[in-house]
Amino acid sequence: MTLHLPAADGTLRAYEPRTEPLAFTPGTPFTSRTVFSAAHVVADPFADVTPDSPAAVDWDATLAFRRHLWSHGLGVAEAMDTAQRGMGLDWAGAAELIRRSAAEARTVGGRIACGVGTDQLPAGTLAEIRAAYEEQLAVVEEAGAQAIVMASRALAAAARGPEDYLEIYGHLLRQAAEPVILHWLGPMFDPALEGYWGSSDLDAATDTFLEVIAAHPDKVDGVKISLLDARREVDLRRRLPHGVRCYTGDDFHYPELIAGDDQGFSHALLGIFDPLGPLAAQAVRVLDTGDVPGFRALLDPTVELSRHLFQPPTRFYKTGVVLLAWLAGHQDHFAMVGGLQSARSLPHLARAYELADTLGLFPDPKLAEERMRTLLSLYGVTR
Repeated sequence: MTLHLPAADGTLRAYEPRTEPLAFTPGTPFTSRTVFSAAHVVADPFADVTPDSPAAVDWDATLAFRRHLWSHGLGVAEAMDTAQRGMGLDWAGAAELIRRSAAEARTVGGRIACGVGTDQLPAGTLAEIRAAYEEQLAVVEEAGAQAIVMASRALAAAARGPEDYLEIYGHLLRQAAEPVILHWLGPMFDPALEGYWGSSDLDAATDTFLEVIAAHPDKVDGVKISLLDARREVDLRRRLPHGVRCYTGDDFHYPELIAGDDQGFSHALLGIFDPLGPLAAQAVRVLDTGDVPGFRALLDPTVELSRHLFQPPTRFYKTGVVLLAWLAGHQDHFAMVGGLQSARSLPHLARAYELADTLGLFPDPKLAEERMRTLLSLYGVTR
């Protein structure tokens, strides 16, 4: 049946939903790339909370979604930006998420890496920031997960220059029991991180970032770059010490960055691989055979959806991610911690549905159509 989807100009356009999904089946582990999906959390829709309350999480549905990602061979990047870290999920909720997901990973043999930040500390001195990082690192290591050292809003506010980043990160890396992933999240994802690494000049910031890595190459498994700048990622990738991986976090240029060139390639740690999980896994298995054109043929058409979800304000991409999880049947509702389901307009959500449906991302297109029709009717679209 035809859906009438609202456009940004206030008109309705007719759309004929897809009737058949693409076929995605679990397969063998990847051999050519290490790939993580940053995963969202499922809110408890029956919890009597406000946007300022601690997050109420539906743990069964949240862990079931992680099992879905693991079943397709993807690693899970836990308690990251995609999980609304700092946008509805506080440190207490993140710590519980880390412990539960790490235990689930052990049960199913899934790979997991978890975010280490300072969000239990809104602001503080450098000593307090260092202690906050150490507290979170201990939680992740005790859970048996790999650590992803995330950018810190508190450090961005307190640091006087590059030397403070070198001191804090150097101290933390010396403390780490196993090699970590360092995450550089750009201000388009979090405006509070403007000037990270001690400078708003990205060339100067990159030099400081590389200085941190060069001083502790044995403690850095890799770096995750989320700057939405493919050229800068490639340039940085080529300057990394031997053995340090680059995990792309570029949700605009991921096919070309993962495919790479004659001088190297990026692995992946991506929020867009939350809704794209099975398709992305199939594409990487094609790449494992050496078939770069086949890989690009599968993944290139997904970029339009990703660019749509991550359009400014980029930090609200999580709303589209959760919408697609609901439409795909991974959860029973379209509610988010902090009430963030309201962060995108109906025309934006309608276009996300259309792009995802065109790609064949919904295991049950009829269910997705029915749920989209319900959402439209709640907004007053009656035909």
